[in-house]
Amino acid sequence: MAVERKYITYNQVHKLCQASAVRILEEFKPNLMIAIGGGGYVPARILRSFLKTPGSPNIPIQAIGLSLYEKLVSEDGPEEEPGTKVTRTQWLDFSSLKNTDLIGKNILIVDEVDDTRTTLQYAVQELSKDVEAQAKKLGSTEKTNFYIFVLHNKDKPKRGALPKDMMDEGRYLAAETVGNVWCCYPWEATDIDAHDKLAAGASTKPNGH
Repeated sequence: MAVERKYITYNQVHKLCQASAVRILEEFKPNLMIAIGGGGYVPARILRSFLKTPGSPNIPIQAIGLSLYEKLVSEDGPEEEPGTKVTRTQWLDFSSLKNTDLIGKNILIVDEVDDTRTTLQYAVQELSKDVEAQAKKLGSTEKTNFYIFVLHNKDKPKRGALPKDMMDEGRYLAAETVGNVWCCYPWEATDIDAHDKLAAGASTKPNGH
């Protein structure tokens, strides 16, 4: 089966984050970012530079690790088959966080790609549960708002779903919408020069297996 690949450079990621930061600052006003590892780490760090406002500290970045992609489609390519079960590999340590670190905040969840939406659904559901538990413990009624930013949204049917109010209120932003292609990010490349050449040659490249 032919798999189309879209090769993305660090430069392109940087510019996608820069362009999206304007809207994020205007509409989301995040107090905290939570990067989903490992694809969300780089865009979250780049975003932080563009979200910093004069006289204000940098927006803190926390990290969670979620695994969904399970088996390789091919042995000689980067593609993996999306799984159906999300596995936590890293989560927030609430014993080391201040109890109020998440309560009443605007929290921006960052990932590289919205493929099946299963991982994003899991992240929003579980983080919401954690915030509700902390708020109940403290007797707080402050509202916590979750927002999502991804570099790429694949235009395809989704297995997962995000809260209706999140979508209705525009608390979801994809820097770019692409077709059902395999996004090859630079931090996954073992040969960055070859990767950049492929990116320069064509945005998508068919690969038959």
